[in-house]
Amino acid sequence: MRAIALAARHELIGLYGVVERNWYLVKRYALWEVAFFVWTIANTLSIVFISKTDDISPARVNDLTTKLLIGAVIWAYLGIVFEILTETVAWERWEGTIEYTFMAPLSRPVHLIGMGLFAIAYGVVRAALVFGAIAAMFSLHMPNADFGTAMLLLAVASISFIGIGMMTAVLPLISPEKGTQLGFMAQGTMLVVSGVYYPVSVLPDWMQAISKISPATYALRGLRHAIIDGQGLGLLWGDIWPLLAIGICSIPLGLEIFRRGEVYAKRHGKLKRSG
Repeated sequence: MRAIALAARHELIGLYGVVERNWYLVKRYALWEVAFFVWTIANTLSIVFISKTDDISPARVNDLTTKLLIGAVIWAYLGIVFEILTETVAWERWEGTIEYTFMAPLSRPVHLIGMGLFAIAYGVVRAALVFGAIAAMFSLHMPNADFGTAMLLLAVASISFIGIGMMTAVLPLISPEKGTQLGFMAQGTMLVVSGVYYPVSVLPDWMQAISKISPATYALRGLRHAIIDGQGLGLLWGDIWPLLAIGICSIPLGLEIFRRGEVYAKRHGKLKRSG
């Protein structure tokens, strides 16, 4: 039992170290973080202003604006999670620490999960600030909003996001030249099929079939029901259980895919290559 406790303590210390290291990187590039935050606000506004182009009632404008805002903010949140996980290898190459990190006495699951936990924490803070700023700018009314349920739903969805992010994180390992760009392509594909800015029902049947395996589909639908309609966990179970199922499958699959990619990169001398 003592050996198990010591091993668990060692892994928890390593997990904390991964999160802390990423926090220090954020502080080092704080001005760039401000610039990217402003860009996120601008990008979100470019979507939300669509609600002002139709001649509809104020109540309908409020609902449409809220739906677009939720879509844009969750897309920005998903983008942050994917970016941090996908650039796990790229950051190490830029910092010149990739060999030290991959040789550190730290298991790869703890390394990747630590990156995911930091991505979630950082993404939630950014998403909350963007949502609050734009909601205030448009004077949005959300009298029925159940933000507690919305946050819990986002937490469940984040498990799936981490798993898929681990899969995309392997791309820069096996392709130093174009791997990061391929990760963003995967993110964009999820954008198309998940109903970020439009209902999934408008998609062709074959795209609707693909949307059923995207966790963003269920996250967006559930969050909109929680914030706009005030639905609780009981009514949202139809969106929660698919997220749990995808998360249970995606985390182990993501870890295995990354493990195989790491082995491939080491065998073919691609671990430290920058091009």
